Amino acid sequence: MRRRRQPQDDLHNKERWLISYADFITLLFAFFVVMYSVSSVNEGKYKVLSETLTGVFNAPQRSFQPIEVGDQPRRPAVSVSEDVIPPVVTEAPRNPEQDARQRTEDLRDMANQLEIEFGDLINRGVVTLETNDRWLALNLPDSLLFGSGDAEPHYDAFGVIEKISGVLRNRDNAVKVEGFTDNQPIRTPRFPSNWELSAARAAAVVRMLDMEGIEPERLAAVGYGQHQPVARNDTEEGRRRNRRVVLLISRDASIRGVMR
Repeated sequence: MRRRRQPQDDLHNKERWLISYADFITLLFAFFVVMYSVSSVNEGKYKVLSETLTGVFNAPQRSFQPIEVGDQPRRPAVSVSEDVIPPVVTEAPRNPEQDARQRTEDLRDMANQLEIEFGDLINRGVVTLETNDRWLALNLPDSLLFGSGDAEPHYDAFGVIEKISGVLRNRDNAVKVEGFTDNQPIRTPRFPSNWELSAARAAAVVRMLDMEGIEPERLAAVGYGQHQPVARNDTEEGRRRNRRVVLLISRDASIRGVMR
């Protein structure tokens, strides 16, 4: 006997419960999402609210003192003879010549301290110290602070700068750090010429002085490259003398006025 086919509409009607079930699950999920969002606390907003309320309740009273009503006791009248006139303090005029002499004495005292700190190196001719009434110049060979062709201070440089900083600390003298090289060309990605090398070495010394507590407004760095030699560059000894860093310490406090 031939089996009777069910109509297509009957199949659709039997599967409609899936649509209702899917809608129910979606609504149930949305319900739980809403419940979770309502129950969760925004920690950031809660913290802001808590700090605001704490500031309000802990704030000092800003109201004015109440005005007292009633008879107030009269203050006794002060006669003209009882008035106390504060004495007028007049500052004595400064004597520029006296100030200059004092600063010159302070500069010599700094020179004496540097001679004590670097006495052995000065006696051996490694370090030189030049002084006059307006400035002193501490001449350091580059090998005392840096490696060959480099501007990164090596380990021994920190001890040298520490000694110098001990003399400069608690003063206001301006300090200009000058970098010099020999005439041997250098062409690296970091130092295309001796200008960059000498300036980088001077800046490194300034940075170390700053790290030791010397006020940065007292400091300046300048690089001269190979163009200010103190010896001939055709000998190894001359080139060694030309590779140097000089600390020019001024008698005065103005860094812009540091001149040789």
